[in-house]
Amino acid sequence: MVELSVKASAPVRPAGVLQQNRVFLDFFWDLAKPDQEVRLSAVENLIQYLKTNNKEDELEYTFKRLVDGLAHTREAARPGFSLALGQVLNAFEDVSLQSILDRINEKHNLQAVKKKLFRNALFGNLFGVLALHQSGRLSKEPQVVLGCVQLLQSLSQHRQHLKDLPTKTMKDILTEIPEEVFEEVLLSTLRTELASAFSTPEQMQLLLVALQRFPETLKPKKLKKLLGSSTIINCENIPRLTEVLKAAARSVKKECVLPSMALDLLKLSLKEDSFELFWDKAIVEGMLSEQGPTRYLSFRLLGSALPLLSLDQLKDVLSGEVMMLYGEHVVTAQLPERFKLAPEMETYVSNFLQSCEDSDKQLAVMVAFSSLTNQGYPVVPSVWRVVQFLQPAALQKYVEWLKSMFIEPQLGQLLNFSTRKQKENQERQDQDENLIFRLRKWIVARLVSIIDNNQVKKQEDLIMDVARFVFFHAFFTTKKPSDEIQETTVKLSAPIDEDTRPVLVSSFFGLLLSLHHLPPAEDSAEGAAVNQKRGLGVTSDGTMWIYHLVQFAQVLLHQPKYVQSCQPFSAEQKQAWDSMLESVTTLKKKAKKVQTAESSAFQQLFLLVGMNLFKAPDELLDIMKDLQSCVDKAQEKKSKKKKKKKQEQEEEEPEWVEVMVDILLSLLSQPSRLIRQVCKTVFSSICPHVTATALNAIIDVLDSENDDEDAAVVVTDDGTKKKKRKEGDDDDGEEEEEEMEEEASDGADDSDSDDDDEAMEEEGEEEEDMEGEVVDHNFRLELMKVLQQQNAAATQEDDSSDDDIDDDAMMELDKSLAALFSEQKKKIQAKKDEKAKIKKEKTLVRDFKIKVLDLIEVFVARQAGSPLVLGLVEPLLALIDRGMSADNNQQEQDFLRRAADIFRNQLCRSKVYCRTVGDRQGELHDLLDKLMTKAKKLSDSTVCLYYFSACLYLVKVLRGVPPTAETEEKKTAEKSTDTELRFMGNVDMDRVTVIFRDAVTSYMSRRRSPLTTQMFTDLLNRFPLLYANLVDTVVPFITSGVREHQQGQACVLVLRAMQSREVQKLLSGEPWTELCDKIAGQLTMSLQQAEQTDNKVVREKLLKVLELCQFFVKHVHQQKLSVDLEPLQQVLQSLTSTITFKKTGKLEDTYWAVMKHFGVMKPKVEKTKSDKEVEQQPESKKKKGFLPETKKRKKRQKPVLEPAAEQSTPKDKLEVKKGQAKKKQDQKSKPKRPADGAADTQPNPAKKKKIQSENRQEKKKNKKQKKRGGQM
Repeated sequence: MVELSVKASAPVRPAGVLQQNRVFLDFFWDLAKPDQEVRLSAVENLIQYLKTNNKEDELEYTFKRLVDGLAHTREAARPGFSLALGQVLNAFEDVSLQSILDRINEKHNLQAVKKKLFRNALFGNLFGVLALHQSGRLSKEPQVVLGCVQLLQSLSQHRQHLKDLPTKTMKDILTEIPEEVFEEVLLSTLRTELASAFSTPEQMQLLLVALQRFPETLKPKKLKKLLGSSTIINCENIPRLTEVLKAAARSVKKECVLPSMALDLLKLSLKEDSFELFWDKAIVEGMLSEQGPTRYLSFRLLGSALPLLSLDQLKDVLSGEVMMLYGEHVVTAQLPERFKLAPEMETYVSNFLQSCEDSDKQLAVMVAFSSLTNQGYPVVPSVWRVVQFLQPAALQKYVEWLKSMFIEPQLGQLLNFSTRKQKENQERQDQDENLIFRLRKWIVARLVSIIDNNQVKKQEDLIMDVARFVFFHAFFTTKKPSDEIQETTVKLSAPIDEDTRPVLVSSFFGLLLSLHHLPPAEDSAEGAAVNQKRGLGVTSDGTMWIYHLVQFAQVLLHQPKYVQSCQPFSAEQKQAWDSMLESVTTLKKKAKKVQTAESSAFQQLFLLVGMNLFKAPDELLDIMKDLQSCVDKAQEKKSKKKKKKKQEQEEEEPEWVEVMVDILLSLLSQPSRLIRQVCKTVFSSICPHVTATALNAIIDVLDSENDDEDAAVVVTDDGTKKKKRKEGDDDDGEEEEEEMEEEASDGADDSDSDDDDEAMEEEGEEEEDMEGEVVDHNFRLELMKVLQQQNAAATQEDDSSDDDIDDDAMMELDKSLAALFSEQKKKIQAKKDEKAKIKKEKTLVRDFKIKVLDLIEVFVARQAGSPLVLGLVEPLLALIDRGMSADNNQQEQDFLRRAADIFRNQLCRSKVYCRTVGDRQGELHDLLDKLMTKAKKLSDSTVCLYYFSACLYLVKVLRGVPPTAETEEKKTAEKSTDTELRFMGNVDMDRVTVIFRDAVTSYMSRRRSPLTTQMFTDLLNRFPLLYANLVDTVVPFITSGVREHQQGQACVLVLRAMQSREVQKLLSGEPWTELCDKIAGQLTMSLQQAEQTDNKVVREKLLKVLELCQFFVKHVHQQKLSVDLEPLQQVLQSLTSTITFKKTGKLEDTYWAVMKHFGVMKPKVEKTKSDKEVEQQPESKKKKGFLPETKKRKKRQKPVLEPAAEQSTPKDKLEVKKGQAKKKQDQKSKPKRPADGAADTQPNPAKKKKIQSENRQEKKKNKKQKKRGGQM
């Protein structure tokens, strides 16, 4: 198509150019493809081809095709042709750019192009200029530069199509040409655009680029001639600059970006030393006066300006009106479906901190954003991750600033604001105290998040300083300053109130969790040896962080003159604290001799419980005592001899492991992630010592029968701390951010709608409660009594009306009714509270059980080979069974999923299992029988799958380890393999075979059985010997299954057995032949019962039977077994008379695959030709002008005209056809009008009359023929 136009328009070219090489032409097709990689590859290959062949006609053709392709209708094709043209011009420098520019002007002339191709021509010109620019040769030909700029000036008028692309291209051209070319060639041409720079953002951008690129040419004198002023930014131009900036902001409203012109203006203001004027007048007074895009431009300009400003300018800008309005935007944008600029600002600040090496500037920016507060609470999140880019010096100063603001909150230095709604609702009383509380709350979360963020470059001294600061103010107060305690040297300007203290306590334990997972600091990591393995949560000397804090706490407790504990220890609690320190010291001494995970875990547990004494001393005092005695017994047990061990076992006191497990269970009731992890670590270290009693204690907690007891324990422990738990489960201040969002939504301008929504929700809840409430008969009786006492109830004897009641009686009635309804409302609220309390207790209990599952998971993973693991099978199955019928809330689902994962993936599928059954063989066989009996009675196959997996696990345990490879040297490989297959260890084969046989029988004889075929397939894969004993039981069910589904599944099970090589080896010889005889008989009987039906289940059963037949017959023939297949063959051959098979389908293909083994091939169906094809066969040669029969209209093939048609000659036929074709053509062309309005396509009046007369004659002839046909 394109080739034809090129071929027609080419002046002189040999005829064979386009036919020489098809590869050459394919390059141009690839340039138009949408895939960018294909286009780039085509450009490279085209240039390589042209350089290799070096033919002028091909190069000429290339330029022709590329210029034509610049205006391609596909958007993806235009850049491809433009890039190719630019690269070809770069490769062949002997081709002048002027000739190519002339080609572009000639081909894509906007004056001569048709209207529908006008847009394509615009893009053709634009991409043509881009190609010339990409060639890299524009600076060498000044006249071409002039032509390109003039062309772009003409294109810039068509903004509806090209937007600001021509101006951007002019800017790109200006950045590459030398100053001499600009001064001599372009300045006069661009004078108009430069002089009208204040008209549009594009022209202003062009002026700014020219100023940056050619400062020597556009000197102040030249600018004064162009603009009337020697500088761009001055008091006179500020209004016009503001309008240009507003226009630029509106133009990028959808793109959500900062216009480059605005940033260039800011850079120019810095160069002209007029930044304050530009910022105060143009931005603050001009751009902030309107909402929407203009404000967003100001915010983006603020972020982009950070790397360009000096320290004083940064402080000035970051404490001004733009920053204040940005804070209001952040608060009000928290509502959904609001545009949020905060992520962009975070990117600006991150880029600035990464590129800036001046720690003072970094500190100024961080302090400014942290000082932007909404009623005392900073708008930036406490976990703001830009802090990771701070230099160590800036980070140190920032932490010091945070601490100083916590100690002495200087509210005057904050850039504090309130939204309109907050100003209406706030009260003057205690406003400063509320601001201090909110600020301190954020500062503590900010300090903790700095430690929690592993990307922050921090040293150990800084980490310890923050930890000591938070711990001191959470649990102590200063009485006198002391040089030994740094925290006492500075006095709080405002004391810590009761609301701030719980936040500090929660944040401190969140900090402990962060320290527990803290990797080594950079300074210590560099000094550590390469081969030395460093753990988490320790300092450079290997000491745990929590131990340093305990030592600091010990120092504070021994300084009563200077510091005072917020919750002083009693004598008993102080003794527990001291004994804890002694135990830790003893463990550390022993760890120096022999370092074990157990001693480290005990140290961690001691220290953690000791730290929690400051939080809840009464609750943890008994735990601390039990823990100390427990550890002492554990250490004594290791040192004593075997005789003493036996004597201690005979004593009635519980084992130390049992006490330790009870301690861990009680600690897990605490709402702390750190305690949960430490308990998990400690239990992992004592797993080898766990006894059956200790394990049963864990199982009893998970048992549902003890739910009430557990609930009482957990609720009494945690009921008073639910608020603390919500404030933060030892997390890093996430709750504070949620509160910030809630307050932000309250402070939004349109928060009235939120209030309305909340009111609607409350009303809806009340309506639901009213609907759900049963009518209270007591309340009805009380109401009737009140009405009767005031003579307000109408009776049959009294016909008095309301008008007879005086005002006093009415007032008394109102008071009585109000009191009654108030009492009823309290009763309803009490019921709601009771329901909420019960729900809360259930949640606490379930959460506690999820934590207890951690201990089960650890025990199964660490002690999978212990006989005690077998005691977990039944309890875990009971958990799964109850979980399936429990509530459907998310917490229940998580608990069930966790229990199922532990049971199936970590217990049943573990490669490590108990291999020393000992005297428990009978017990395990009884358990196997019990589980299988329970599995057959279940209603849910999902639960049954877990029970069946447990049965297979017990069989694996009973079987034990197969014979080792020691005897394989004496035996052959075949014998050893046979021995391994038949080895079943301690399994009672007769009893276990009966158990699984009953399961198979139940599956095949029950209509709704929870068992599935996949379960028995797993049995085959894991224990082929057991499955081989069941095959005789399965074969009769091919015909005697309770339903067609079971009969089909029986075929599947038999097929799996026959396909198994292990089963073939186990039943080799006479047993295998007998089994094949039984299978042949069952298949014959099943196929004899087959009938024609459309039932899907019956057809699926027949398909399974045929699949078994296919493998069975093939196997018998291959192994040459003495099995009589004649009855089966006869039944199969007669099957086609009973069942109608289709031409294709899985059932039919399987049937003929079976018959193929008997030598019967599928008959080939000959295609019979239809009558129409037979009639059309002699007319194979079509005459020119005739339509094929399939294309003719059926209405025109009338039988009346057949005799006339036979008598007519071919010539007459041809004339009739021509007349019909002409008539159709006239009818089609009649309503059409020329698209381009050209008069050349319309016939003149004389021709029109001639055509009309011919059409009339044709109509008369057709009418005469119809009349003749009717008469005949």
